[in-house]
Amino acid sequence: MSFGPKPWHQTNWDFRAAFNFMFGSAGAGLLVVVAFSGVAGGALQAEILLGMALIGAGLISVWFEIGRPLRAMNVGFNPFTSWMTRESFAAGLVFALGLAAVWLASQPLAQAVALAALVFAYCQGRILQGAKGIPAWRVPALTWLIFTTALAEGAGLFVALTALFDTPARGALGYFSLALIARALAWSIYRSGAAKITVPAALAALDRSGKILIQFGTLAPLALLLVGWFAPEVARIVVLLAGIAALATGWQFKFVLITRAAYNQGFALPRLPVRGTR
Repeated sequence: MSFGPKPWHQTNWDFRAAFNFMFGSAGAGLLVVVAFSGVAGGALQAEILLGMALIGAGLISVWFEIGRPLRAMNVGFNPFTSWMTRESFAAGLVFALGLAAVWLASQPLAQAVALAALVFAYCQGRILQGAKGIPAWRVPALTWLIFTTALAEGAGLFVALTALFDTPARGALGYFSLALIARALAWSIYRSGAAKITVPAALAALDRSGKILIQFGTLAPLALLLVGWFAPEVARIVVLLAGIAALATGWQFKFVLITRAAYNQGFALPRLPVRGTR
């Protein structure tokens, strides 16, 4: 790597950091939709456990990325200045409330878990947006893109599970559709902001990923849901495919955002020293 005025790709965050945003946001989104879907009993308990497992997997991925894992304890000491600390606190609340909700199979507790999961998803967006050295990350609209992506991924995972196990869920498809549309709008706003400050290599990576996000992660799932509406005999199959597409394209976008679009802006030297002059 040569350091200079030309932007170079950051190497501090790799695929393990991307996994935190991929798994964690999907788990948070799942916990949100499960809490208000009317699912009860064993299905409620299983999906809360799955949501917590995904959040835990993401946090463990980040822990493995740290060169000295014991330094992870330092994350708990800066709640007033660090969004990473706030993320860890929100995750702890999710786990505490989630275990209680599973133990009691309680809908009210599941809804409390959903609120903590929303905070967790928001913190993830602020973590990335707070990395001011990476132009593709510091766009203000990225916070809401990460947040809406979490909701869309969680809804996609949820409807895929309901289709796979033939579990009834109140209003899940409507919520899923709205989450997809919200994510597409958030991407459009983010793309407009990123075009003004992001280096060409990063913007090219984002555009390729964004095209997949819109075509295969938004338009295709909405079209599949429409097919299922008019052809009930294939509804389970198309809903399953729609959910998988929404989840997979969200993960693909965040993987690209962290690992391929993370160019800094280089640096400038407006005044250079000249030997022998003042």
